[in-house]
Amino acid sequence: MDNTLGKSNKQAIRSDAAPAPIGPYSQAIQVGNLVFCSGQTPLDPATGQIPDQLWDIGRQTRQVLENLKAVLAAAGCQMSDVVKTTVFLQHISDFAEMNKIYAEYFPTDQHPPARSTVEVGRLPKDALVEIECIATLG
Repeated sequence: MDNTLGKSNKQAIRSDAAPAPIGPYSQAIQVGNLVFCSGQTPLDPATGQIPDQLWDIGRQTRQVLENLKAVLAAAGCQMSDVVKTTVFLQHISDFAEMNKIYAEYFPTDQHPPARSTVEVGRLPKDALVEIECIATLG
């Protein structure tokens, strides 16, 4: 049996341009030609905190997507390589504003990824949004 997704080709991905993990997880894991990115929140990579100026959903969404972009770049991927995202919102009423910023990173005319969006009770550090993704390598 061909085990191309076995442990032997599992590789952790790390970027200093994205917030460091604050627990027992990797920013991303590459297995074969797939990259599984952990959820990113709007933390500033330098401080590990949400800056005061990021307390609205639009700015937080942009920071989250920039953090994901940095992790993907460390894996050799671009945003256009993303095939699936999951968006976690503290308030589903923020969907329209989040979606406006999200569309800047995943334009509808460029085959945006599949996506699920869910409202959650609370996110780490009281963030308004968290996004995780799966991407393919070239």
